[in-house]
Amino acid sequence: MAKSSFDRFESSDLTDLTKRGAARLVEDVQTVRGPRAVRLVKGTVPFHEEGGLLGSLARRTFLPIVKSRYRDSDFSALEQRLASAHIRVRPMDFMAMQFAATALLGAVALAAGIAVLSLGAGLGFLPVVYSLPLALAIIILVPLLTFIVYGTGPKRRAKGRGKDIDKRLSYAMSFVSTLSSANVNVDVIFRELARQPIYGEVAKEAQWIVRDIELVGKDALTAIRDGSARTPSVRFQDILQGVVTTTLSGGQLKPYFVLKAEQLNKTHKLDTKRNLESLGLLAETFVTVVVAMPLFLIVMMSLLTIGAREHGQIENTLFFLYLIVFAVIPMSQVGFIVVFSVFSEDS
Repeated sequence: MAKSSFDRFESSDLTDLTKRGAARLVEDVQTVRGPRAVRLVKGTVPFHEEGGLLGSLARRTFLPIVKSRYRDSDFSALEQRLASAHIRVRPMDFMAMQFAATALLGAVALAAGIAVLSLGAGLGFLPVVYSLPLALAIIILVPLLTFIVYGTGPKRRAKGRGKDIDKRLSYAMSFVSTLSSANVNVDVIFRELARQPIYGEVAKEAQWIVRDIELVGKDALTAIRDGSARTPSVRFQDILQGVVTTTLSGGQLKPYFVLKAEQLNKTHKLDTKRNLESLGLLAETFVTVVVAMPLFLIVMMSLLTIGAREHGQIENTLFFLYLIVFAVIPMSQVGFIVVFSVFSEDS
């Protein structure tokens, strides 16, 4: 009996065909996951992990202890802080370095405390009532402060990077909007932004996005989404999330980048104006507190010194006069210099 045209298409081998296609897909995935050659830019050299001598010492001594007491899930928050700070150290290695630094400075503090006790109580330079609390304070506070300061280092570094990103973001977005006006692809935009060191930490964030695309093999949207989760700047995070949302919703990036550049320029002008007003208020406070008030106090103390000389109490007035001249005025000037430097960096 002659077969119809529909009988020519055998459906019995469809299952085998599906299995063969799935097997080839698994082989392809395994091939991609295995070692593969990556072409780097000419002149690229390998880098060493941060840490130096302290890192090598920590890995030999404290890393086995950290691995035995902690799990990988315990380092999720620390890993996020290290990524935001761009510290190229694994979370376990960083904790081991934190313990190593605490142990080293704890040994130094112990030696210093013993020296204070021996010099104070043994040789009689300082009574035991004062030398013992001082030695205990050195032995306890130095390791504790070392552990706290070293542990909060990534957070402070990430905060500093966030300030630098916010300060340069308006100029970087003007550059990005110019490229997008020429209908340049988003991956090329971030690649060109990564090549501009004038934009500071914004360029470094773009470098990590380009690294995820070219070296890790992520697609552009995934790399941008990961960059938004990694960056310490809220403004830059909002921009990157907007890029992903605009692309997935079918919108155009050109008007989005132009709009964001205009918004950031207005925000930057308002921030600059606010910082200048704060600097003006600080300048008026500096003139009042550091210039006018010490002069008034010096004149008043000088007059009191003349009156105290007649009553034989000149020592007290001279002490306060020396305190104002040699302590109050220099410390107030140093304090205002620090405040002015902080405001100048933020402006």
